[in-house]
Amino acid sequence: MKTARWIAAGAGLAAVGAAAAYAQYRQTEQPDYTLVRADEDFELRDYPALVVAEVSNAGTRESASGASFRRLAAYIFANDRPEGGEKIAMTAPVLQDEPRPGQWRMRFVMPSKYTLDTLPPAPDDITLKQTPARRMAAVRFSGNASGRDLALMEARLREWMREARLMPAGEAEFAFYDAPMIPGPLRRNEVLIPVAAN
Repeated sequence: MKTARWIAAGAGLAAVGAAAAYAQYRQTEQPDYTLVRADEDFELRDYPALVVAEVSNAGTRESASGASFRRLAAYIFANDRPEGGEKIAMTAPVLQDEPRPGQWRMRFVMPSKYTLDTLPPAPDDITLKQTPARRMAAVRFSGNASGRDLALMEARLREWMREARLMPAGEAEFAFYDAPMIPGPLRRNEVLIPVAAN
């Protein structure tokens, strides 16, 4: 009986912790965009130029994700800067794509108050850059975003784009908005594909 109460209490604390983390991540800064079209879970968006910090790692998406996230987190939280300095706030989403087979790139979007000139210098393996303004097709979904889920949602997005006569202008990108401790049903994930100009 006592063990059951401990388990119940632990589950309750975990739920409270997850709820607190969920609320915190929902308050993080996200890139502004102009909504061009909405169709249930699908959207067409115009994004402005964004300043990002990016790093690449080889391997599976899962193994590269962990290594890349830790590296970028060390930069924004000033853990690996010899001079220390200000911490950079975490934003959402974390972006990931595969520019070359087996080479996974992760990007943190920098808070809007920064420019390339005002960001703290980054280590040699992290690139600071500005992405161009882009039109993106997006599909939103919840869950743990397994490789199977991402492939399925990418296929759905490409089909929606074909029906809408939207031409892809690049490969798919994955966007993850929440921390790993957030329960799958509460997570926000997206697949995005750049769209060619008319």
